[in-house]
Amino acid sequence: MQAQHPSSSDVKATTAPEQPARSPFKPSRGQLATAVVGAALIGYLIHKTPDARVHLESVAGMAKIMGDLSTDDAQVVSELLANPKTDREKIQC
Repeated sequence: MQAQHPSSSDVKATTAPEQPARSPFKPSRGQLATAVVGAALIGYLIHKTPDARVHLESVAGMAKIMGDLSTDDAQVVSELLANPKTDREKIQC
């Protein structure tokens, strides 16, 4: 890439990198909804705060209403919210 500088008539190289090509990956609305609900679910499992719970309920409810969350997935979220595990019962990795 070259640019002309007003202080000289010589053409000088610039250090600005060229913009990379955009990714051809275009996730569907359902995939995006699954990603958002999944992130909220992980946040709730880690933090167990009232705000994290409300966020999970909100995004899961919206995804369900829009038809982007399957009945089975909505059931998993509902069960988790109905019976939250205590710190002693967290999944061991």
